[in-house]
Amino acid sequence: MTASAAQPRELTRTEPSAGTLSFPEGFLWGAATSAYQIEGATSADGRGVSIWDTFCRVPGKVRGADTGDVATDHYHRWREDVALMRRLGLRSYRFSVAWPRIQPHGQGAVNQAGLDFYRRLVDELLDAGIVPFLTLFHWDLPQSLQDAGGWPARDTAYRFADYARIVFEALGDRVPYWTTLNEPWCAAFLGYGQGVHAPGIVDEQQSVTAAHHLLLAHGLAVEAMRGAGGSGARIGIVLDPQPMSISSTPEALEAARRADGMHNRFFLHPIFKGEYPDDVLADLAGHLDLSHIQADDLRTIAAPIDVLGVNYYRRLSVGTGPPVHPTTSMGWEVDASGLFDLLLHIHQTYGPIPMLITENGAAYDDNVGPEGGVHDPERTAYLEQHVRAAWQVVQAGIDLRGYFVWSLLDNFEWAEGYGRRFGLVYVDYATQQRIPKDSARWYQRVIAQNGLVMPPSEPNGQ
Repeated sequence: MTASAAQPRELTRTEPSAGTLSFPEGFLWGAATSAYQIEGATSADGRGVSIWDTFCRVPGKVRGADTGDVATDHYHRWREDVALMRRLGLRSYRFSVAWPRIQPHGQGAVNQAGLDFYRRLVDELLDAGIVPFLTLFHWDLPQSLQDAGGWPARDTAYRFADYARIVFEALGDRVPYWTTLNEPWCAAFLGYGQGVHAPGIVDEQQSVTAAHHLLLAHGLAVEAMRGAGGSGARIGIVLDPQPMSISSTPEALEAARRADGMHNRFFLHPIFKGEYPDDVLADLAGHLDLSHIQADDLRTIAAPIDVLGVNYYRRLSVGTGPPVHPTTSMGWEVDASGLFDLLLHIHQTYGPIPMLITENGAAYDDNVGPEGGVHDPERTAYLEQHVRAAWQVVQAGIDLRGYFVWSLLDNFEWAEGYGRRFGLVYVDYATQQRIPKDSARWYQRVIAQNGLVMPPSEPNGQ
């Protein structure tokens, strides 16, 4: 965030010392995936075409001309993958449902074979003692809806609410955590503004309109699921707000205000305050048509939620020069302090909403060693720093209820194809063999301990 409010005395950062950094009883330790990135089987059992199926076939859009057609074949290997989760001790598993599996054209008749796949997955997770955590939309919009206008078309928000009700009525009695959207900023601005994600459109008007309709879809879906009633499920949304490192020049401060406005406050303000920030509206109104924001939309968007999912990977640097911390293979600077700063800022600005870290992880260039193992000390170090930051969040009195590593498996990494590996588990894409990395074994111990064991300090503080 561009500015941090003064920290109340009860919300201070505790520096860890030797011993166990314990987390609250019932803390959700998990890992996350998304449907298009792992499932494969893109034409199996009545699944329709998604915008990512289409985008992957546009020359030059995805590194190596990779597609999600096979991915990690989770659609056929889900029992094996749940057994792997159980061996690793996961307490929860965050996954997304593929909208084109449920409604091949994004509306109309339900594809029962698609619903049955997720029914079986949820039942297997429950049998393994793993809490299912379901995300309804992780970017794989049915192509038929894109052909009808996509997220810039208001009707798509209503179709999403219909889809949400269908899935909720099928699984709401067994899934305790539901989130509507994953990172709507990416879906809107990478997909319709920068064109680097599906559907590959470069149009600022469409991107801003899409962002509003994604938020409207969220609110309508919350209402639809509440209306289905009875389950006691906790409902929320997953955002990817970014704290910022900013130089003190006027140009950098202004750029940071705009970036914070569009990336962070554009989504957090409507959800928690029922309004768009005045400065953001003023920035946009000078050159865009904002008539898509209709009366009562913001009331719908601000429908009360039970939990906020926060995805954190890095700070956004504005005018600060070259990185001062190590970087991942994505070129992202490793700075775990940003996680604490971000969650503190959300808590202080938008109130004590229960939060979960729904994605946190790092890509490195992993290889299988001669003995058959995968040694990834950089990833283990990355995760340890961020788990420590999560402990500091809890110690500060912020209501943090879980931590999910991105990702359970190496997988299709969107426009990067298969060239970036985020997984706790290495996937040999030629054979689909799964090999837990050293980081997976480390995480297994963290979960078993319900926290980190900190070694004693060396003499003289070394």
